[in-house]
Amino acid sequence: MPPPIDPTPPPNAEAKTLAQSLLHLRHAALSYIGADGLPAISRIAFGLDAAGVPLTLISALAPHLAGLQAHPPCALLLGEPGPKGDPLTHPRLMLRAKAMVTAPDERPVLREIWLARHPKAKLYVDFADFAFVRLHPVDALLNAGFGKASRFTTDDLRNP
Repeated sequence: MPPPIDPTPPPNAEAKTLAQSLLHLRHAALSYIGADGLPAISRIAFGLDAAGVPLTLISALAPHLAGLQAHPPCALLLGEPGPKGDPLTHPRLMLRAKAMVTAPDERPVLREIWLARHPKAKLYVDFADFAFVRLHPVDALLNAGFGKASRFTTDDLRNP
C-alpha cells in the first residue's frame, strides 16, 4: 500500500514570516516522553540561540529534563489564542525536534543570549542544576487558521 499523500503544502513567503514570528515567542508548550515512557507536556521558557536553533533552560528537578535525556524526540507548540474569537483560528506552529543538552563550554555564550531575552532568569540561570537544551528542528506544521496550513522542512525554518 502506498504511503498517504500529505495534503499540506510547503510554505509561501507569508507562512514563513508568520512561522518566524512564532519562533520568537518567549514561551512554548513542550511535549515529550517522560523517563517512565509515558507522554507528558510542560510549559517552558523558549528562545533561539545565535544560529536560530530553538533553546530552553531546564532545571534537573523538572521531569522534562530527564524525559528529554532518555527520549530526545519531542514537539513544541508555539502560539497563543488571542483575547477574542475561536482559539482554533489563531496561528500556531507545531515544531518536531530532537533535544540535546548543550556542552558546558557553550554555557557562557548561551547565558548571555538567554538573559537578553529572559532577564528574570538571572535569579536562577547560574544554579548548578540548570542546563541549556537545544531543540533541533526536524520539521514543523504551521496552522494559520482555517484552511491555512503549511508544512516546513528544517531548511524552510532556517531560510525565512
